[in-house]
Amino acid sequence: MVAPDSDSAVLDEPTRSGANQYDLGSFNEAVIIETIRVAGIISRTEISRRTGLTQQSVSRILRVLLQQGLLVEEAQERAERLGKPRTPVRLRSNAAHAVGIHIDPELLTVAVVDLDGTIVRRETVDLAADLEGQRLVDLVAATVTAAISISQVDTASLLGVGVAVPGPINADGTLLDLPLQPAWRGLEIRQLLQQKLNHPVLVEKDGSAAAIGERWIGRSARARDFAYLYLGTGVGSGLILNGSIYRGLTANAGEFGQLAALRMGEWDGEGGPRMMAECNPTASLPVIAAGFGYVETDASATDEAKRYKAVCKAAADGDQAARKAVTQVAGVIAQGAVGLVDLLDIDLIVLGGPAYEKEIAATLISEISSAVNSFPIAKGTRTVAVEESMLQTDAAAVGAASTIFHDAFTPRVGGSSQARRLPK
Repeated sequence: MVAPDSDSAVLDEPTRSGANQYDLGSFNEAVIIETIRVAGIISRTEISRRTGLTQQSVSRILRVLLQQGLLVEEAQERAERLGKPRTPVRLRSNAAHAVGIHIDPELLTVAVVDLDGTIVRRETVDLAADLEGQRLVDLVAATVTAAISISQVDTASLLGVGVAVPGPINADGTLLDLPLQPAWRGLEIRQLLQQKLNHPVLVEKDGSAAAIGERWIGRSARARDFAYLYLGTGVGSGLILNGSIYRGLTANAGEFGQLAALRMGEWDGEGGPRMMAECNPTASLPVIAAGFGYVETDASATDEAKRYKAVCKAAADGDQAARKAVTQVAGVIAQGAVGLVDLLDIDLIVLGGPAYEKEIAATLISEISSAVNSFPIAKGTRTVAVEESMLQTDAAAVGAASTIFHDAFTPRVGGSSQARRLPK
């Protein structure tokens, strides 16, 4: 058995094959950790079968990982076929932690997360519309420090800090032309936070972070290629391809609004794709609903988020204008999803994010599912599943923490444009 020639190789089973060569020891450790993570609980024999490693190699590596405290053994079982006892292993959830930060123009969310994706401590802070970049960094650092302290996790188990932000970003973690918060443009947030927190920091687009979190938390259910449609400040996408996040050359892969505009044939005055209002549903849904005759009756719906939620609720309660607006928004998003399916040849779309409200979930799933199974060129070759995210509201924060685990434990061999290691 030889190692894959790149970190994007796909092998049978929802895990990766290992190599018995001594100089690939660290790779093989990562292969075994990934196999255990996907399975949840697994025997040594099954690890050997799935990875192609000899049982001697598996036992030697497991011995090290058990001594390090990354794994624990479950109660001994008896194998039915041979009558020999076996002791399955699993990841020890509190062996490692990461901090996930989601920076939205209106809300800061900080979560301390363990290896199973469980939130140990969560803090949220409302952000002022005129908050300056340096003040944002100071606030984030203070909130992270407080969350770590209150959580009482062993700081030795803290692997790093992941940050999820709206795009576009630079590959070095600098915020670029954020459409809804110009005061943060050019902010070198990764470098500044790393200086203040004294922990390694990774920065991802929110859609990419959510996709990584879905892959990590989803285990075997998400051990294949998929696109994550992230409904938040706009609609973005995160792409899991060949077992890892696809970031693109500059970490900006997945700009979904452009794709939806191309599918819908919408052009601006200069001949480029016109960013469609439907791809910013929190802002556009109430406006579109009003155009259909919707009248807001909730006196408490005084800001954008509340107005959006009110329309979602009205649609669920049977208001026809609200329903038409939701269907229109879902239809545009569905066309963008068709573009993803045609481009990537995938059979799974995952929906989530803070604007993915349960009241409109059925309409979104129905419209997108119908489109991605009706319009792609190769529609006869596959059935595309459209499923809800396992991460729910905190998709970006948990996903941001998962970027640290993904970085630390995902098997890689050689260099790749997709490989990203924690800064030292």
